[in-house]
Amino acid sequence: MLANRKILLCVSGGIAVYKAVALVSKLSQAGASVKVIMTQSATNFVQPLSFQVMSRNDVYFDTFDEKDSSVIAHIDLADWADLIIVAPATANVIGKLANGIGDDMVTTTLLAATAPIWIAPAMNVHMYDHPAVKRNIQRLHEDGIRFIEPSEGFLACGYVGKGRLEEPEKITQLVADYFSRPQKLAGKKVVVTAGPTRERIDPVRFLTNFSSGKMGYAMAQAAADMGAETILISGPVSLPVPSGVKRILVESAEEMLNAVQAEYATSDVVIKTAAVADYRPISVQAQKMKKKEGGAAIELERTIDILQTLGREKEGQLLIGFAAETNDVAHYAKEKLQRKNADYIIANDVSEAQAGFESDTNRVTVFGKDEFEYSFEMMPKDELARRLLELIVEREAMHDR
Repeated sequence: MLANRKILLCVSGGIAVYKAVALVSKLSQAGASVKVIMTQSATNFVQPLSFQVMSRNDVYFDTFDEKDSSVIAHIDLADWADLIIVAPATANVIGKLANGIGDDMVTTTLLAATAPIWIAPAMNVHMYDHPAVKRNIQRLHEDGIRFIEPSEGFLACGYVGKGRLEEPEKITQLVADYFSRPQKLAGKKVVVTAGPTRERIDPVRFLTNFSSGKMGYAMAQAAADMGAETILISGPVSLPVPSGVKRILVESAEEMLNAVQAEYATSDVVIKTAAVADYRPISVQAQKMKKKEGGAAIELERTIDILQTLGREKEGQLLIGFAAETNDVAHYAKEKLQRKNADYIIANDVSEAQAGFESDTNRVTVFGKDEFEYSFEMMPKDELARRLLELIVEREAMHDR
């Protein structure tokens, strides 16, 4: 399954180090070439010789122990890897990486890496739930690092809960699944917008919509799974960062426009799933508006149309828009396709049960130039996202884009 794949395993100090030995064995049996770096703490649990025997490669644990004088070890290892796994990952090594600290062989190599990094935490249940650890994990999520969630069970400290290193067989299967996916977007940069925007009225009120961001987050995950460098520009939502995706948080339509334009020139594909406000208050009150007798009126002005702006400025990018409609879906989608100079519009009727905002499923029709039209039946949004990207990538390959 993993023939010719190069896996760099970074092992930090915890009782779960013994599982890392089994992980090297499983990965090697699957055909991978595995090299191991250990923290000094990890060597107190398992001797480097165990990893050397299982991997049939030198084991690294001292930044200044250069085994090959023709290269700098931590740079060479970072460049060598197709995938880097930190397992077990302690709270200490997670905190160091989140804050850019490189003070040993593991952390300096991780900072020099350009290959995807996966982190498999293992620690006491209360440590895993500590606010500082959660902040560090969130920061690494936003840097595009993927996490292999720990499982629940009996921990070495005597507690029962979440914190056990995932089993070696499961991690090996995740690695095999990752490399078996067709990397049809490898080498491409994909920007996805998702969620609603908020347009402030005063310090406590704003205009927004019902978008949950689920479709956009699914599109971002699908793009990353297909090998793309993926940037997710998100309005306020309550969703975890997709694995391998860099997230940029914004609030207003203007902030979203600025964030997209900052990435646009270097992008290959832009997918606009966000439900951006069409209007905003002309003036934002500095103090909370107080209730008064009778009615109230808020004067609104148009926000800048992000999709139309991108369509006007595009220079070879593939531009994909979404259209959430409640009637005459095909008519409005086709009109939007032409008016906004998009390459595809993906439209759905948000008034349909289980196909609108906040649902986990969706039913859409894809409209493209040259009268292209293709409809998908109702399905989970993550599956739909994958099939949408596969359809568009295959169609664009046919057109030699």
